Amino acid sequence: MNFQNAWWIVLVGAALALVFAFFQSRKVMKFSEGNETMKKISASIRAGAGAYLRRQFRTISVFYVAMVILLAVLAFFELASPFIPFAFLSGGVFSQMAAFFGMKIATRANVRTAQAASVSLNQGLKVAFASGTVMSFTVVGLALLDVAVWFLVLRFVFDASPGVIAENMVMFGVGVSAFALFARVGGGIFTKAADVGADLVGKVEAGIPEDDPRNPAVIADNVGDNVGDVAGMGADLYESYIKAMHAAIALGFAAFYVLDLHWNAMFLPVAIAVAGVLASVIGSFFIRTKESATQKQLLHTLRKGTYIAAILATVAAAPITFFIMGDRWLGIFISIIVGVLAGCLIAYFTEYYTSDHYKPTKKLAAASETGPATIIIGGIALGMKSTLPPVLIISASVLVSFLASGGILTAGVEDYYGLSFSQGLYGVGIAAVGMLSTLGITLACDAYGPVADNAGGIAEMAHMDPEVRERTDALDSLGNTTAATGKGFAIGSAALTSLALIASFVNVANARLLEAGRAPMELSLNNPPVLIGLFLGVVLIFVFTAMTMASVQRAAQSIVLEVRRQFREITGLMEGKAEADYAACVDLCTKSALREMILPSLVGVAAPLATGFILGPAGVVGLLAGATVAGFAVAVFMANAGGAWDNAKKYIESGEYGGKGSDNHKAAVIGDTVGDPFKDTSGPSLNTLFKLVTTISIAFVGVIIAFSIF
Repeated sequence: MNFQNAWWIVLVGAALALVFAFFQSRKVMKFSEGNETMKKISASIRAGAGAYLRRQFRTISVFYVAMVILLAVLAFFELASPFIPFAFLSGGVFSQMAAFFGMKIATRANVRTAQAASVSLNQGLKVAFASGTVMSFTVVGLALLDVAVWFLVLRFVFDASPGVIAENMVMFGVGVSAFALFARVGGGIFTKAADVGADLVGKVEAGIPEDDPRNPAVIADNVGDNVGDVAGMGADLYESYIKAMHAAIALGFAAFYVLDLHWNAMFLPVAIAVAGVLASVIGSFFIRTKESATQKQLLHTLRKGTYIAAILATVAAAPITFFIMGDRWLGIFISIIVGVLAGCLIAYFTEYYTSDHYKPTKKLAAASETGPATIIIGGIALGMKSTLPPVLIISASVLVSFLASGGILTAGVEDYYGLSFSQGLYGVGIAAVGMLSTLGITLACDAYGPVADNAGGIAEMAHMDPEVRERTDALDSLGNTTAATGKGFAIGSAALTSLALIASFVNVANARLLEAGRAPMELSLNNPPVLIGLFLGVVLIFVFTAMTMASVQRAAQSIVLEVRRQFREITGLMEGKAEADYAACVDLCTKSALREMILPSLVGVAAPLATGFILGPAGVVGLLAGATVAGFAVAVFMANAGGAWDNAKKYIESGEYGGKGSDNHKAAVIGDTVGDPFKDTSGPSLNTLFKLVTTISIAFVGVIIAFSIF
């Protein structure tokens, strides 16, 4: 079969995902919004989130216009592909659409989840999870559409060769990466500035409950859940998903061109992704629970749906791989299994270190007995310890998928059967695709959490029956766990994707060097540019983390001062006789987030270019390796420490160690406040950063080679 003509299947997969997302959105919209008070609160959250996203799009558009002009100039001088300016724009637009539609449904589902929770716990879960599927399947559908359209345009409109298609595909993620970083950093700063300000002044200083309508930052906090944890997460995983396919397509051409299997190898990643869409749709129907369900049972039902989807996708991958790759199918299929298992294992260990059902978080809660200092120290230690399992899992995944796919550990050596280094790298790329194949349901389990969190806030502010708040709290607590596992999954998939992209950069750079009559790169650690690049990559992670943490600190300080001012100056606010000025806090968070996101994002764009101009492409490889390894470990540390602090606080709020209002609770709130930018700003932004620097390096490889000193 001529697999270059089979790409219509990818369009079918994209259509399936988008149609399913549409019907799920209609399902959500059929539920009641509740009373007028609930509608008013939800409208305020929706207006704030929409205003932020519109202003973010306007801010980013300036960067996009500048980048398109720059890429067009480079293309004119044959230093970049002529397709890249258009692909940069289309990738950014598709990514923004995914974030916009996901946030739009989330801000409409929050009030419906609160109202549904007044009927039953299962109804609340049904609405919240359905809204999560809208986000996730929109991400998957648009990504598949983007990949398929560009392939069809390049192949059948411009009659591009497979090599040209492969090289261009791997460069096309730069627009997606740029938006993902802006969305992650900006959304993370917004949500944590509001959260920290609301907690420090409201819960610690004033002693009022979470989501109390007297707190001026409460609406901004709920808005932040949407712009950070819905739009930001969606853009992040959209990037990982599409770039995993891009990398595998490029590596497939490099590995199998000599064997005349390149069209097959280029088609396999998208075929696996389409199978994953169907498996995710089926798995989503298994997520339901009984009214009497405990939090553990709620978690079990989400796990059941996710695991069923993973099993179905893996089973489907066997005949697909056999049909496409012929007698080379088995090793590649093993790589797919490795990727799926790695995703499940990383999710499990993330849950172990962050859920209050397990010892690590329970011990962390016990540290509150001696105050905030010990709970902060304990959280840092827990986060550092939690990096070991994911690192071992990813390391084992890389090695097994590399060897299973026919790789040997000496570059450039081949035998009669075509065992080669490049085929091993293709296995690593396919493992990343396998891990992300069921993103439709995996992301849904994460995206539902902010909706449940918002629903709890609406229930509190609308003074609904305490039983409703208990149900939304159960959903929210589960959401904290799924959010933590979602971040672990995002970080792990980013690491595998980035490793595949680094391999693609090496292939593209060496090809360009040979075209220019220069020797291939020397990537030994004895080569000073490589070693210096490694150091610079590690330092980039720490500098970027410091910048994003400082941004949250500055933005949160402005919210703290504003909340204190309103408590002090608005007569009757604390007595509940006057209404807080919610809009002032939303506006402060918006301005701070948009201002503060620019510099860290530009650092991510500039770092690989500056390194390349000084140290050459070999130095860039060192930078990418250092940034990926350090970024992976630091991101896991920060995400898990922050998640554990959050759930330790929830554990105390459930009645342990004195419960709400106790000194232990206040210590846990401070720990959670420290953890907020860890888990929702800096940590998740890191995996976007090290994917961005890799994609920028690939897109600008021609410029780096032309103007580098070495």
